[in-house]
Order: sequence, then structure tokens, then C-alpha cells
Amino acid sequence: MKDVPIWEKSNLTLEEAAAYSGIGINKLREITNEDKCKFVLWVGNKRLIKRRLFDCFVEQAYSI
Repeated sequence: MKDVPIWEKSNLTLEEAAAYSGIGINKLREITNEDKCKFVLWVGNKRLIKRRLFDCFVEQAYSI
């Protein structure tokens, strides 16, 4: 099985998103728990981060 680089994945786990962005896992959990969060995808109890929307969120954010 071939590993796909993080920057080519469309959805990231919390651990991958933390490594990709430099934002801590606990902070990502806090942000994605909000109802208005547009870059989270719930698969059952598993939380995935939509990478492209997450990139846009980080670019527009003044502080996190």
C-alpha cells in the first residue's frame, strides 16, 4: 500500500492536521467542536479535517 503525502490528501486526521499546520490537537478539537466549523467532516465518531477548507480558514484567521 502506497502512503499518500499529507499535502495531497483531501481529508486529514487530527494528528495529520496538527503536523501539517503546527496547531495543536487540543486546539483543533476545540475549533472543530463548534457548529459553525465548515472544515470538519464527521464519519461516525471520527473527525476528519477537509484540507482545502482548512487552508482557507488558516489563511483568513487573524489569531487562533
